[in-house]
Amino acid sequence: MKLFEELGFHSRKLANVLSGLCQLNMRDRLFLILPRIPEWWLVNIACLRTGTVLLPGTSQLTARDILHRLQTSGAKCIITDESIAPLVEDVASQCPSLQSKILVSNRNRDGWRNLGDLMNNVASDHECVETRSDDPMTIFFTSGTTGLPKMTQHSHCSYGIGLTVNDQDVLWNTSDTGWAKSAWSSVYAPWIQGACVFIHHMPRFDSSTVLTTLSSYPISTFCTAPTAYRMLVQEDVAKYKFKSLQHCLCAGEPINPEVMKKWREATGLDIYEGYGQTETVLVAATFKGMKIKPGSFGKASPAYDVQVVDDDGAVLPRGEEGNLAIRVKPLKPFSLFTEYTGDPVKTEECYRGDFYLTGDRGVMDEDGYLWFVGRADDVILSAGYRIGPFEVENALIEHEAVAESAVVGSPDPIRGEVVKAFVVLTPEYRSHDKEQLVKDLKTHVKKMTSPYKYPRKVEFVEQLPKTISGKIRRVELRKREWGQI
Repeated sequence: MKLFEELGFHSRKLANVLSGLCQLNMRDRLFLILPRIPEWWLVNIACLRTGTVLLPGTSQLTARDILHRLQTSGAKCIITDESIAPLVEDVASQCPSLQSKILVSNRNRDGWRNLGDLMNNVASDHECVETRSDDPMTIFFTSGTTGLPKMTQHSHCSYGIGLTVNDQDVLWNTSDTGWAKSAWSSVYAPWIQGACVFIHHMPRFDSSTVLTTLSSYPISTFCTAPTAYRMLVQEDVAKYKFKSLQHCLCAGEPINPEVMKKWREATGLDIYEGYGQTETVLVAATFKGMKIKPGSFGKASPAYDVQVVDDDGAVLPRGEEGNLAIRVKPLKPFSLFTEYTGDPVKTEECYRGDFYLTGDRGVMDEDGYLWFVGRADDVILSAGYRIGPFEVENALIEHEAVAESAVVGSPDPIRGEVVKAFVVLTPEYRSHDKEQLVKDLKTHVKKMTSPYKYPRKVEFVEQLPKTISGKIRRVELRKREWGQI
């Protein structure tokens, strides 16, 4: 366990390393690739002290990914561990801006400076630089459906929204350290409230490890991705006793109501859903004390005026599907990203009238709750009907044979496109007759939702393509269906 004063002591020394030995000035950029270890948190704090712009990256990046990020960002320093060091060495000669390579390791390596040795040779007092609220603080590389990842820049005030935790809470957020969710839920949101952050150096998600950890440590608040909850409810959760756990959260993609139901039956705890993006931090959520509407991700956060708008930016009536959008005029919300650095065209494309468009489609009900329909490019148009993939996936997962599913549009000569479901079966059903299962699943979906939404095509797969952070890559499945890959 580390106290806040210890973090302060070590971060002051690390700040002296950055500004002194590495000669990083305010606004210089530092590329950080570390797993869930304490040094990752120390670098975050040290960069705040020095005004260094932090660029976090996941440990699953390839040499090509690292090259793109170093060249595009012009980062002057990289901090990483022994697993990533060889990849950096492969591309460093092509990155003229890179001046300092710092290694987090108990061993030395040629061409690298050891972080522990550097910190042992600097003072422990440091005076923070003066930054403005709109100065750049961090840049995340975020991927779209086309092109290379964009640099999404946030300022020193972007992450000023706290979670509903307090100084008695212990929060475990499982997000990878390369993603914006980790910055908010593992650093700023809990520490704004004085909460304790729990760290588990778990290289890959493992259901048994997670359940054992929740039952062995005083974790009061748990946050993970819907994919993780889908994996957890496949286990015998009821045999574990979570003595300290009080609040469960999810974000990253919509969570199926059936998964929420299974988790509540096994643990007695509800899952509270949140919705946000790399560009936005927390847009909306079902906060503590709010009524949970399964399938809805709640209401707008206090920082935002969220509306559903048409393609011209006009607000639509309640209950009508449209673009999920954030009002940015007359005042731009403090927590919205600053820009796609170096790409003013892409930045401008995000705005329509008085609104920032998230790129997601949704509906707002009469109570102000927001319901996710799908990414704007995920919505299926079949014989004049608009069909959101999430509703079909929700129906599918309520069938006991379905562990996971992903729904996309598939070309059809008559309807233009039809609904196709890629289904991962539960272990008990993997040996069942597949033709009969297809019939059963189609019948099941027709009963659970509007009949025109049922999947006319079903394909059983061993696993679904996912991003490093666990989100289902429907775009990959869609391209496969339309012969683009």
